[in-house]
Amino acid sequence: MRSAGQVSVLGQDPASGGEAWRARLGIVLQSWRDHGKWKVRELLAHLGEYYVPYSTARDPRPWDPDELVATVGLTEHANKKVGQLSGGQRRRLDVAIGIVGRPELLFLDEPTVGFDPEARREFHDLVHRLADGDHTTILLTTHDLDEAEKLADRILILAGGKVIANGSPDELTRQMSGEAEIRWTRDGQRFVHTSTESTRYVRELFQQYGDKIGDLEVRRASLEDTYMAMVQQFETGQTSGTAATFAEAAR
Repeated sequence: MRSAGQVSVLGQDPASGGEAWRARLGIVLQSWRDHGKWKVRELLAHLGEYYVPYSTARDPRPWDPDELVATVGLTEHANKKVGQLSGGQRRRLDVAIGIVGRPELLFLDEPTVGFDPEARREFHDLVHRLADGDHTTILLTTHDLDEAEKLADRILILAGGKVIANGSPDELTRQMSGEAEIRWTRDGQRFVHTSTESTRYVRELFQQYGDKIGDLEVRRASLEDTYMAMVQQFETGQTSGTAATFAEAAR
């Protein structure tokens, strides 16, 4: 239960939401569920039965077990016991459990913590398929700014319990763009310059040196730079505070 304020999720206060409302949601927490003795497909088929009473012509529920297993990339492991899955495979199953009822809104809490680069990329592909193909709205909580930038259509940055930024990755970056770093080579030497008017500086650079300029690179503020700048601005005059990022990967 919340300590204060008002909350509305899919037009309903969660404190009074009934089973039909809950059937419209999916949640994937950081911790794994203890389903080690179940086989993957039979577990999903069993959980899916709970959503049958809430199926409608407009929103059919649940997923077909075989289709769901294929969607999360576990077809080859459908008849394995959950306890035999690798960490990345187990996380895919967590997502399958979260979406078994075809939710309209899916919550993902730090979904790729501990993933190796390959598993992280595969998981990102899965999130894109859910948002683009199944039209699921996804609310992702993460401290990985690179992940947020890759997945999200809209980002909210929280600090001290307040929303201090809200917009697309590009919009947030432009808000705090400030100086850009310009790198180039000339006559075998490497040069670096910062400027708030990078386009004008590059134009003047070519006017002065022409074809002698090589390996030109203009680096603008990253989302991580933006995040740090916004949090530091907020914490000015504050005694303490923590920050988190909510990324909406949705259609």
